[in-house]
Amino acid sequence: MSKKINSALKDLKKALEAHADVVGGSAVSLKKAQRANAKVAAAAEAYAEAVQAKSGLGSPFTKIVSPGLEDSTVASLAAERDSLKQHLTGPVPILQPAEEHHGEDGEEHDEESNEESNEESDDDNDEDEDEEPKAN
Repeated sequence: MSKKINSALKDLKKALEAHADVVGGSAVSLKKAQRANAKVAAAAEAYAEAVQAKSGLGSPFTKIVSPGLEDSTVASLAAERDSLKQHLTGPVPILQPAEEHHGEDGEEHDEESNEESNEESDDDNDEDEDEEPKAN
């Protein structure tokens, strides 16, 4: 057996045993399980690369069915994501300024004239507060 294949096989066995220990317990830590999963995947890839370099054969793990989503579903979701990305990150339309307000007489009214009329009405309210309430 090649030294590289033998070394990759040892790493793969260790990763699989560690994975079995982590996920085989009664309380499974998500972080630990994810780390163990990643180590198994990396070790399997390294083993497949060593086999391919020595013998020219493809990966022995290609026919393993992934428990995830089907390829057609993944492709559909990826297409939808790309479509949304293009529509949401496209150019932002520039809004035109609002039209000026015209009074009933057809003339423009600015904000200052509105403020003056508000101040006058406030002064009227102040006068009422100064008067003492009438007793019955």
